[in-house]
Amino acid sequence: MLKPQDRHPSITSFKTMATQSYRMLVAAFLTSICLVGTAHAQKGFGNALLISGERIFVGEPDNLYRPGTVYIFHQADGEWVQEATITAMDAEMNDGFGGSLAVEGNMLVVGSSGKEGEAGSAHVFEHTEDGWMHQAALTGDDAGPDDAFGGTVGLSGGAVFVGAPAADSSAGAAYVFEQDDNGMWMQVARLQGSEVKQGGRFGTAIAAAEGHAFVGAHGGDDAAGGVYLFEQDASSGEWIESQLLKGRVSEEGDRYGASLDLMGDELLVGIPRFANRAGGAIMYQRDAESNSWSSAMLLLPFSATSPPGFGTDIALGGNEVWSGAPLGAGFQGGVYRFAKGEDGAYAKSMMISLPDLERGDLFGQTLDVSGHIAVVALNRADFGAGAVAVFEHSEEGGWTHSTTLRSPAGGLEAVTGDMVDCSEGSAGVFSCDMVDMLAFLPIREVGGERGVQLNDIWGWTDPESGREYALVGRVDGTSFVDVTDPSNPVYLGNLPKTEGTPGAVWRDIKVYKDHAFIVADAAQEHGVQVFDLTQLRNVGDMPVTFEETAHYDGINSAHNIVINTETGFAYVVGGRAGGETCGGGLHMINIQDPANPTFAGCYSASGTGRAGTGYTHDAQCLVYNGPDSDYAGRELCFGSNETALNIADVTDKDAPVSVATAAYPSVSYTHQGWISDDHHYFFVNDELDEISGSVPETRTLIWDITDIDDPQLIKEYTWGSEASDHNLYIDGNLMYQSNYVSGLRIHDVSDPMNPREVGYFDTMPVGDNSAGFAGSWSNYPFFESGTIVVSSIGEGLFILKKKQELGL
Repeated sequence: MLKPQDRHPSITSFKTMATQSYRMLVAAFLTSICLVGTAHAQKGFGNALLISGERIFVGEPDNLYRPGTVYIFHQADGEWVQEATITAMDAEMNDGFGGSLAVEGNMLVVGSSGKEGEAGSAHVFEHTEDGWMHQAALTGDDAGPDDAFGGTVGLSGGAVFVGAPAADSSAGAAYVFEQDDNGMWMQVARLQGSEVKQGGRFGTAIAAAEGHAFVGAHGGDDAAGGVYLFEQDASSGEWIESQLLKGRVSEEGDRYGASLDLMGDELLVGIPRFANRAGGAIMYQRDAESNSWSSAMLLLPFSATSPPGFGTDIALGGNEVWSGAPLGAGFQGGVYRFAKGEDGAYAKSMMISLPDLERGDLFGQTLDVSGHIAVVALNRADFGAGAVAVFEHSEEGGWTHSTTLRSPAGGLEAVTGDMVDCSEGSAGVFSCDMVDMLAFLPIREVGGERGVQLNDIWGWTDPESGREYALVGRVDGTSFVDVTDPSNPVYLGNLPKTEGTPGAVWRDIKVYKDHAFIVADAAQEHGVQVFDLTQLRNVGDMPVTFEETAHYDGINSAHNIVINTETGFAYVVGGRAGGETCGGGLHMINIQDPANPTFAGCYSASGTGRAGTGYTHDAQCLVYNGPDSDYAGRELCFGSNETALNIADVTDKDAPVSVATAAYPSVSYTHQGWISDDHHYFFVNDELDEISGSVPETRTLIWDITDIDDPQLIKEYTWGSEASDHNLYIDGNLMYQSNYVSGLRIHDVSDPMNPREVGYFDTMPVGDNSAGFAGSWSNYPFFESGTIVVSSIGEGLFILKKKQELGL
């Protein structure tokens, strides 16, 4: 990153990312707090940051339902206000525009990774009295859709540099563009380091000043990393490699060169995985006589209770160095600031933070500093939407936090009032077949604030009035929606998550005796919330913020809750993080008095689950009434145990018994299942088999459980889509599947050996039906009215109904 400092008039302001390869570490954490496949949420507001003069530039490349955008802010009357927004000329939703930024004078370059299947680009804008005007879209002559072209950009002396770190099997490349005599932008060079090999990630970071450019290759040398210096020959104009920098103490995996910054005769190189991921940065200085660069000092985090990722992003500003450490303090993040002393050493250091950081904010993953202004992104704040903290310096008060910038909430528009008929394959912008849309409420209209996503859904029918309600899980609580008039749904209110707990991607809801029971995973001491649903009968001023009726603290976090409404027992599964986890198996609770739940026992099937502890991801527990007379009237639990289907007899809570365990081909993650009405068959989904590539199409496993002791896999049902499957339910002869990006899929299973799809409603109007985790999380098809409520992760609440012609 370069800043316009008066000590070096040829230096340009630009900002590149500490990019994708290193962020695999961050992504590993994100899998525990967010959906793996919601990549757009990981590249939200603040993904790229830049200060130029008195302007702040903020990139937001991947907002699912609007184009990638660059926001420009300036100060007016002491307040930071939005001056302009910039999008690509051919802007499309979620197009990746804004992933990297560079500025020189009145010229702005914006990197765009491109939509899936398309090559990236770099867009050149010029600032005029009419605003920022688009000049050109630059593409590499040989850049492909998987090259990450545009992931980094630089700009200096009128030359534009564009990184493509995934080119050539991730050896990487960097392209140079200049204007010809007619003002047309032309590619003049394709750079690649002399020692770069497959996986080197050359182009990960770029720092340029007129006539020379540093290019990071943090994957080189077994990920020890390297930085290449190229200089332009004054006579030929050719760009020639002149020096290769390597960390003096870098080792395999350090990711030296993941971030760069250049100011005058000082070059700063980030090493975010140095010293077992504590991180570091090396300062280089240029020798005027030899024109070579040599290391001058090593900067390290002075206080690290956990590997902070110091050097993930770095900035040189005036006489200071700022380094982000987004993994520190339990992924809250932090920033280290070093001040230059009179001897030229950056010795004086201190931490910069914010008072209300939360786990997962990743404060410091991107940052910039110039003059009296600094900006630091909270890249995962607001449940992944991102925010940017602005700091200002004064002689009297030093650096102080002045404001936090955010982009507006996005999302689809509500559809209410009239049914939208599914005709000729669509209902409005949604593709469908034989399923009509009665209404749609976006997340913001069911209590979700900026960045909030949905998860589980269940239903409740008031036994007194017959009114129907959708109970909708959000990452930060539970929403209650009256869907009795399905085309005019009414959002009644919200039950917030347990106080003091973080947002949870996984929230699950079930109902017994007019009470909702709610758990959340990866949510610390969340416990089980109990909520008396009869409070929904006479709601006053809506929406209401409700309080829980009772709280069960025998478990902390849990992945799911299962209820057998015939016996009045709940089964919390996937327990962890404290309390009686029962090995992640069945934590049994007597809820016959719903407001006074009591612990009833444990069960786990040793040898199942990825850790072999009997971890149960989901289950269905019921009083068996099928063909196997040996188990007639027994309470059985059918567990989806990550690695196998498990059946347990839990009739005696003091002595539960393992009945059967059944494996199947190409197991990836045994996720969830549901029994047929006649208790002859059990239908199971494997959540990860599609994404792992072990099966080519969406697969449902159908088991014959005529003999409970020996369940038989009779059918691996695949039906043409590549989408990952999630929750499924059986009602009569129909199976209702929520299959993530392909939405709600309805199948006729009257002949379990020959199922067939008879209808669908795709809740995501963008993208294809490939494997991944976005779109429909779950559905509830059990309302007597025939209304089907569906939760869609990034979209909202869908209220649907199958056509009468379906006749099933």
